[in-house]
Amino acid sequence: MTMQFVARRFDTGVPFRYQIGDGRIVAVEPCAMSDPSASHCPWIAPGLIDIQINGYGGHEFCAGDLTPELVAQLVDKMSPFGVAQFLPTVTTAGFDVLRHSLATIGRACEESAELARRIPGIHLEGPYISADDGPRGAHPREHCRPPDWEEFERLQEAAGGRIRLVTLSAEYEQAPAFIARAVSSGVVVAIGHTAAETAQIVAATDAGARLSTHLGNGAHPLLRRHPNYIWSQLAEDRLLASLIVDGHHLSPEVVKTFVRAKSPERCILISDLSGLAGLPPGRHRGNLCEVEILPEGRIVVAGQRRILAGAGLPITAGIVNVMQFAGLDLQHAIAMATRNPARLLDLVCGDLAAGDEANLLLFDLPSRGEDQQTPRFNVRALLVHGRAVYGVV
Repeated sequence: MTMQFVARRFDTGVPFRYQIGDGRIVAVEPCAMSDPSASHCPWIAPGLIDIQINGYGGHEFCAGDLTPELVAQLVDKMSPFGVAQFLPTVTTAGFDVLRHSLATIGRACEESAELARRIPGIHLEGPYISADDGPRGAHPREHCRPPDWEEFERLQEAAGGRIRLVTLSAEYEQAPAFIARAVSSGVVVAIGHTAAETAQIVAATDAGARLSTHLGNGAHPLLRRHPNYIWSQLAEDRLLASLIVDGHHLSPEVVKTFVRAKSPERCILISDLSGLAGLPPGRHRGNLCEVEILPEGRIVVAGQRRILAGAGLPITAGIVNVMQFAGLDLQHAIAMATRNPARLLDLVCGDLAAGDEANLLLFDLPSRGEDQQTPRFNVRALLVHGRAVYGVV
């Protein structure tokens, strides 16, 4: 089955006629701006890659009752957001829950080649994180613990080797040795939910850590002005930074400062979608704790307003917001949700060229001058391996 359409590249704005067949881009031909088909054509970009999704619609990937069927349903839920690939994120819990969650995701991928295409790996966020209030965020204190390589090997075995990214705190004495072993096994290590000192962050980076997970979040409400673990990670050029740019986790001026300090090339947009994202405002029981969804969409640990418990907006909101907050153009904003995470995880991210796998996003943005108080990003269609999994091409 083949299909054809006209779309303009996200990085140049130039329209091309694309022919898709056998899961790939078969041909790309120039299309004159005077061509009627180019007048209202969508933008085109590689399918988005989100390295931190906890769940959606009342279901979480870290759950003792997770099933392969539910994993498939959650994958489908990501298609309207333009997410072609993502890392299901398994958060801090007891060993049995972690093992079940990881094994279930692994089994779902083994049973379905289509799911395996959408899930190139798993993000294990915790349990090796700080137990301090603030840095641990919404993660349960009773399950926060130092890195344990023997335990991790058992978890990786349960996952069928699919743990591709692990977030841990650099404050533990065991962290550098654990990081070195994880990196040598092919796992990408991120620093996050940490209360580490500068020297500990340097040691973790020397050992091979490559990312700061949701920099600026999972932190103490009050920090000494300098030095502190945010400045230390921000200044460390060997660390990329993932950012939640939903308008709740980081203020516009912080986003602008982080992006300018790190550079767009070293920043990765993530959604950090909560398992309760998509539910109506009110109190809900999550796997980590009881949370409250506020009327404006902010998701917090119930009973207060400061500690966040994941996000309620998809990564497309982050694309629009980072353009507004940091003054980025569409090319750099899209790259932060496609090429940059692909580079971190050694994934293939096509260049919209003939021969590339057809993981493609067709979308519209609000016209200049429209009210953009609420982030809007209209996904027209998402193709994965040449098949439209959402929308109409």
